[in-house]
Amino acid sequence: MQAENDILSLLEAQSARSAKEMKRAVILQPGALGDCILTLPLVKLLKEALDLGGVDLVGHSDYVGILPERSCVDGIRSLESLDLHRLFVEPTRFDLADRDPLIHLFADYSWIITFLGEPGSDFEQNLIFTANCSRNAEVVTLPLKPPAGHARHITEYHTEQLARQSGLPLEKAKVDKKGVQVRVADADRDRGVEMLEQAGIDLAKRLVVIQPGSGGRQKCWHLENFLNVARTLRGPEVEVLFLLGPAEVERLRPSDKVQIHSVTRCIAHPSLAEVVGLLSCADAFLGNDSGVTHLAACMGLRTIALFGPTDPAVYQPLGPRVTVVQGQPEGFADKVSATLQQTVLDHLVF
Repeated sequence: MQAENDILSLLEAQSARSAKEMKRAVILQPGALGDCILTLPLVKLLKEALDLGGVDLVGHSDYVGILPERSCVDGIRSLESLDLHRLFVEPTRFDLADRDPLIHLFADYSWIITFLGEPGSDFEQNLIFTANCSRNAEVVTLPLKPPAGHARHITEYHTEQLARQSGLPLEKAKVDKKGVQVRVADADRDRGVEMLEQAGIDLAKRLVVIQPGSGGRQKCWHLENFLNVARTLRGPEVEVLFLLGPAEVERLRPSDKVQIHSVTRCIAHPSLAEVVGLLSCADAFLGNDSGVTHLAACMGLRTIALFGPTDPAVYQPLGPRVTVVQGQPEGFADKVSATLQQTVLDHLVF
């Protein structure tokens, strides 16, 4: 009798696991790296509140590729490889063929969360029609940006909007602003160590990584401010490394790049996986309101985030060791500020 009960319990548990695995969600996220990082609390809410077997993310491959196995995201699809543009036509002109790839794309999901399109738009109507060609799926459209005058963090806005549209209790739409959301593996650290050794960084010293760029020039603190911070920090116990992504390499003048190399070590054009490796070896990070700053923060790295024209109450990075330094919006990108430099240095004292 006991053996039969054990077998029955095993079968029930296996059935429950199978049912859970069949309940999956997908999020369509067309934003840049920072937007993808700030979507992770929404992924966590979906998995926990709806008891899902997995959540996939459809986004730009350059940004979402690092997330599986390092975060709560289970799988990714490249936005560039899909024909989602077809969903933007008027519903009367929208057509699906038998075995259409779009039907196959959404066939595995019982929940579809999209930051593409608007509520009530042609895109949303066509998406609902496509999703329900294969199964009964819930479709929720969320605005990528909050409305004007919104003063709470963007992740709280997204999770509350999801709760309101899905019927979840609002008390479940909580965001852990201090949690580590991107985990690093030994392979990440090994990659980072190798790159730092190649760059001539003394691994026995503390390492501060500086990333002076951002998606918008107006959000970039004047380069001379970063250089002065680096000059002050470098010494017998501290190394400083500048990271330059494609936007910075294109935006900076040749003389700026020469100046950076004259002050400290610099690595340009690292892949996002390489950035994870480098940050996993750092003791602190300094950057503007940018995707890499959000990445450093959610990895648990001590992060100093500089804000000028954007509101940190809405967009500050989330993580256990984040300090926001707010500058004046006017002239943030054009002025050298000794006062703000000293504030940053005060927060970088080891």
